[in-house]
Amino acid sequence: MREIVLDTETTGLDPNSGHRLVEIGCVEILNFVPTGATFHAYINPERDMPLEAFNIHGLSVDFLRPKPLFAEVAQPFLEFIGDSKLVIHNAEFDMRFINFELARAELPAINTSQVFDTLGLARRKHPGASNSLDALCARYKINNSKRTKHGALLDSELLAEVYAELMGGRQTSMTLARPVVSTSLPISAQPRRERPVELASLLGDEDKERHIAFLASFKDGALWLDYLTG
Repeated sequence: MREIVLDTETTGLDPNSGHRLVEIGCVEILNFVPTGATFHAYINPERDMPLEAFNIHGLSVDFLRPKPLFAEVAQPFLEFIGDSKLVIHNAEFDMRFINFELARAELPAINTSQVFDTLGLARRKHPGASNSLDALCARYKINNSKRTKHGALLDSELLAEVYAELMGGRQTSMTLARPVVSTSLPISAQPRRERPVELASLLGDEDKERHIAFLASFKDGALWLDYLTG
């Protein structure tokens, strides 16, 4: 099953207030395992960078000015994600910006049915706990020491690991089958293993007598009598 883990960085919280997308990072996974295929783009937002946003991701106007506009990366982005499910942490935020940018580029919006929100899943699994990406990395012992700033591609890579843990992906990918023992002997001919010391019976004499009396109540042809040792 192909899925795309996705994250974005922006100039602020609301595209309807003039804020824009500045970075998209995508990681392709198959059955919860990254394939190594990624999509990553920095985007010129055509506006200033508020200090609050810069402190989060460290992307300055000077750095972003020579980068392509969203309309220039939209088609390669859409081709990369295809119709695969998009796995996003706090998906409503990212999808608001992505669909806003797609509308500006006169391209169809991505349907919410294509999106899976890991934040909702984390809240169901860990109610009352912090479920930020950093908190989930700490909970699942995922190394996020490189995350000194938010970055769309790095955060997507970390979220791919978190998603595998949330879905039980690492456990389900393990081989749990019993080892096959090769032998040329039929089962009936294989030697039996004997206990070095016979286990003590848990039945008392009264239990044995009651059992013998019960078996004796059967008719002479009863199968049980073949196992009656006295």
